[in-house]
Amino acid sequence: MASPLSWLGLIICTLLFISCQASDGDDDRKAYIVYMGDLPKDDAISSPSLLHASMLQEASDSSSSSEYLLHSYKKSFNGFVANLTGEEVKKLSNMEGIVSVFPNEKMQLFTTRSWDFIGFPQDVERTTNESDIIVGIIDSGIWPESASFNAKGFSPPPRKWKGTCQTSSNFTSCNNKIIGARCYHTGAEVEPNEYDSPRDSDGHGTHTASIVAGGLVSGASLLGFGSGTARGGVPSARIAVYKVCWSKGCYSADVLAAFDDAIADGVDIISVSLGGYSPNYFENPIAIGAFHALKNGILTSTAVGNYGHDRATITNLWPWSLSVAASTIDRKFVTKVQLGNNQVYEGVSINTFQMNDMYPIIYGGDAQNTTGGNSEYSSFCDKNSLNKSLVNGKIVLCDALNWGEEATSAGAAGMIMRDGALKDFSLSFSLPASYMDWSNGTELDQYLNSTRPTANIHRSVEVKDELAPFIVSFSSRGPNLITKDILKPDLSAPGVNILAAWSEASTVTGKEWDTRVVPYNIMSGTSMACPHASGAAAYIKSFHPTWSPSAIKSALMTTASPMRGEINTDLEFAYGSGQLDPVKAANPGLVYDAGETDYIKFLCGEGYGNEKLQLITGDNTSCSADTNGTIGALNYPSFAVSTKYKVSITRNFTRTVTNVGTPTSTYKANVTVPPGLSVQVEPSILSFKSLGQKKTFSVTVRVPALETAIISGSLVWNDGVYQVRSPIVAYLY
Repeated sequence: MASPLSWLGLIICTLLFISCQASDGDDDRKAYIVYMGDLPKDDAISSPSLLHASMLQEASDSSSSSEYLLHSYKKSFNGFVANLTGEEVKKLSNMEGIVSVFPNEKMQLFTTRSWDFIGFPQDVERTTNESDIIVGIIDSGIWPESASFNAKGFSPPPRKWKGTCQTSSNFTSCNNKIIGARCYHTGAEVEPNEYDSPRDSDGHGTHTASIVAGGLVSGASLLGFGSGTARGGVPSARIAVYKVCWSKGCYSADVLAAFDDAIADGVDIISVSLGGYSPNYFENPIAIGAFHALKNGILTSTAVGNYGHDRATITNLWPWSLSVAASTIDRKFVTKVQLGNNQVYEGVSINTFQMNDMYPIIYGGDAQNTTGGNSEYSSFCDKNSLNKSLVNGKIVLCDALNWGEEATSAGAAGMIMRDGALKDFSLSFSLPASYMDWSNGTELDQYLNSTRPTANIHRSVEVKDELAPFIVSFSSRGPNLITKDILKPDLSAPGVNILAAWSEASTVTGKEWDTRVVPYNIMSGTSMACPHASGAAAYIKSFHPTWSPSAIKSALMTTASPMRGEINTDLEFAYGSGQLDPVKAANPGLVYDAGETDYIKFLCGEGYGNEKLQLITGDNTSCSADTNGTIGALNYPSFAVSTKYKVSITRNFTRTVTNVGTPTSTYKANVTVPPGLSVQVEPSILSFKSLGQKKTFSVTVRVPALETAIISGSLVWNDGVYQVRSPIVAYLY
């Protein structure tokens, strides 16, 4: 679950973008992003800002149109943001040189035992090149004073770094760990409790940054919970911060501006723990930014979203970026509730409070605020629903999960919540609390009807989760709704009950009625899974600095550990290729590589025409019989076949692998599939004589007339040393 943050910022008042300054737009206009593809390859356009202003003037037929231009993208790709009317949107959409025009919409934000759990210990082999790796974090900023970002022992930034550090009265400088920091807002005004600078007032950005590249901090904990050494995946790497998220949201225009800068600044990996769905690849800022990042040799790691666990809820599903699902680690927190009759019930939460006495307990439905407000919702403990005189000093029982604002406001001593939702992760609350299942309901109700019922909510205890790893319920699921035969997510990584650094301008829960300020916090979400994969990608990059984004992605996917289908019934739609294994990924044996040309062929096959593709690529790319690539020809490290109910289908795939393992080696194809699914690999033996040598093979998948939602197997190339595994999935759509 994402940090409790709404999000975002202001409107720029000059033709040139000035970060962290803004003004209001006209009421009848809305902010839109006008995406124009790659930068021109010549110097014909000396000033993109003037070109953008001219186009805007043409669309509006007004000499004052320049005041509506909010920002020009001009470092890594071409485009602008402007306040437009509906008629102007139509005119711009039809202009030559425009790829897409889409609204500046709000996106959602989607932490140290986790690294040890996936077999990536503190003393893992590392290279001195790690300190040359720069990870760009597009998020809510950073708390630079955190011990996780101490720059002691760090040399000056790598020479390739071209970025900057935006300073202010509350963010005076960067250091040799945090080497860059910028902020952006083109939406609403900065709220009084926020910092008009890259400083993090929420905690989410600090949390994700420290998961990727936080230094070693011994004795870290959340008020005693999760105690241990906090560390990131690449503790010696550098961090560049791009703050796009504010209390009112994270807006598309700012996300795209951050990509524009990050690519030009010289980062190696971009980590984005936020997102939103779009049915078109080039009407989404992360898809656009990640594509231009790939063109410049930068892998973008993204979170799949917290919209699970229904099918087809996944976001950030572009094939040129890494899509990461959230899995559990073997640590969970349980909170026991002891009643006055000595019955004990177990719920989940991270309860940092210690109740020393028994307290009276009352059901929210019996404590209605009859003088006004939402009395009919008192059983759920909704805002303004509880009678303070009845609840004050008591534990209140609520029939729904909530953050405890109303219970706290009413003076409750604690809160017990119950409903039928899955309880596979724990949340923190601003008062003693436990979140329980309905199965405890009848006995609890009977006790509440007894004379003077009392209860005590115990401080939480940390226990081992024997089922881990499995995909947590909130993690979004596939399939991919844009390109059905590209499997998403790509893989999974720890995203539940993760301890990492936190902003001391925030509280444990991020709520204003919470009083606990901490340097480290425990959070859950695909937001936490994404930076684990980002850190692993940076780790691979430190060993293989010349590898392409797709090669790094392939290494992560083909070495991922298979997960158990019996506890992950959505199979690959939940976990993709499996659980992240950074150590194996650094030496994968074979990689499925792909570059810009491969993705352009893919886009030709997806129906993108020459005009738009030439704008996107900035060259004379054209689609033809030779370049109109099928989905099966995209060199992706997984295989997916979509079909209709009771309709059999045969699908052919062509793949090429590059030898990065042993110079002289022979790999044999091992196929494991369920009954009915037929897979043929030709040739079934690949012999290599040198590193860098490539071999092409075909895979024919015959899918029976399916009646079940999804069936899956795998193809493993094995030379006795390396096992290069790809999932094979067939499913109904």
